[in-house]
Amino acid sequence: MPTLSASSTIDGVWIVDPEGHGDTRGRFSETYRRSWFPEGREMVQGNRSDKGAGAVVGIHYHLHQADYWQVVAGEARVVLHDLRMGSTTDGNTEVLLLSGSNCRGVWIPPGVGHGFASLTDLVLTYLVDQYYNPADELGVAWDDPEIGADWGVSDPILSERDRHNPRRADIAPTLQPRAGLRR
Repeated sequence: MPTLSASSTIDGVWIVDPEGHGDTRGRFSETYRRSWFPEGREMVQGNRSDKGAGAVVGIHYHLHQADYWQVVAGEARVVLHDLRMGSTTDGNTEVLLLSGSNCRGVWIPPGVGHGFASLTDLVLTYLVDQYYNPADELGVAWDDPEIGADWGVSDPILSERDRHNPRRADIAPTLQPRAGLRR
């Protein structure tokens, strides 16, 4: 059984430290079970992201979708920011290290912004509980001083989208997540 811990910084975020079992052949870890998460729903899509060292995937968020992330190779600095108006942790930022060696996973509920910096070349896999919906793919500026994220890279490689996302204060009211919002 892995060690599950609720984030003390952002409500609804869960950190999973899998228990590894190994022998001369290698290692085995159970990485995900829906029953581990109080708000867990069926995961309907799995994705993989391969990034080179120095890449930053800026902060994005969903109004309706939860994510479960795990780095299977390499090392990432994950930045989480609670965007949910009315949440007791609204405005809090948390930084986690996920790597292929620590096998750590993170459950990210709807309304919590999430992004990562590739500290090395990496492979990140993630499960989501909604099929891809471009209308629920929203973003906030990766370098917003209100969020105050330390990405751990000096010269980030960014997408055009991440270069142009709005600051948190400029997010349209209809696109602001609210505490307790689901589906």
